[in-house]
Amino acid sequence: MKQTLIASQVFDGETFHNQLPVTFEDGYILSFDTVKGVEPVHVAGTLVPGFIDVQVNGGGGALLNSQPSLQGIETIGRAHAQFGTTGFLPTLITDDICVMQRAADAVAEAIAKDSAGVLGIHFEGPHLSVPKKGVHPQSFIRRISDAELAIFSRRDLGTKVVTLAPENVSTDVIKALVEQDVRVCLGHSNADYATVVKALEAGATGFTHLFNAMSAMGSREPGMVGAAIESRDAWCGLIVDGHHVHSAAAKVAIYAKPRGKVMLVTDAMPPVGMNDDASFELFGTEVVRQGDRLNAVTGELAGCVLDMVGAVNNSVRMLGLGLDEAIRMASLYPAQFLGQDGVRGQLKVGLRADMVLLDRAGNVSQTYIGGKRVYQASI
Repeated sequence: MKQTLIASQVFDGETFHNQLPVTFEDGYILSFDTVKGVEPVHVAGTLVPGFIDVQVNGGGGALLNSQPSLQGIETIGRAHAQFGTTGFLPTLITDDICVMQRAADAVAEAIAKDSAGVLGIHFEGPHLSVPKKGVHPQSFIRRISDAELAIFSRRDLGTKVVTLAPENVSTDVIKALVEQDVRVCLGHSNADYATVVKALEAGATGFTHLFNAMSAMGSREPGMVGAAIESRDAWCGLIVDGHHVHSAAAKVAIYAKPRGKVMLVTDAMPPVGMNDDASFELFGTEVVRQGDRLNAVTGELAGCVLDMVGAVNNSVRMLGLGLDEAIRMASLYPAQFLGQDGVRGQLKVGLRADMVLLDRAGNVSQTYIGGKRVYQASI
């Protein structure tokens, strides 16, 4: 059934328009005009492309590692939809091979079912560096084996992302992963600059939460951070929550990287979408929420309570970015990283009708995935 929305303002990914009709049918945008026989619906606010988050550990009280099931994934998706996320990669942090297999099966089931918003899967580990493990359990950090390679090679998982430490995974293995359509990200690593450059030459295309859990940039040893900022081709995920990265460091990365190569991520944990400050357990360690910050009782930052619309608004408020660029960092640029910019990431004829309506305060009032409204803020 054709539908037409006329918002007060529309940002198509490039330009803001006033009172531009958006007509869509069967999940895709048909035209930017009214259609005979379709009564347009007028809505107040700014209609923007849906947000895409490539690093979502949890939400709505669910954590993928603890609930590697279709139900767990759908709970996470519903929690993030209320903050404008229309596409995401359920993210599994370092764990046992059996949990990896269950998570992969659940994602395959979600994709086969066309569960709203699931674009693939992100394995953040287990092939990481112990000195930069963060809250990842050391007992599960290991060398890559045929068992993991078999999971990473599956063809029913949508878009696959694997975060690894290049000092612990050979360039031949990185090349093999890329040949299996895996997008290799570098992170949780203490690698030196030369090792990172070799991994990029082998086909790695991204960096997981830039600055966090990676070798720092120095004047004589640029480290992973230096290699990430220097690279003209690799994408960098950035957590803009005011805790993980200082605003000045975030600005340096955005100014130095080519436009389009820095994307917003949440690294979200179960409390996203929950209204209480309850703690939760991560591999036997208590994680405590204090406002918008999560810390393990052992002191480490333990993911985020950040959501995508919050990341967009923080990028405007903390980093001084224009709203247009902040939205692109949450929609177009992650779509380009995932190779899906021909499907989503902008509001264009022929692209998915994944859309978010923002109110005057920058909050999400409606979320549409494939033209279906999946969230409506209470009035």
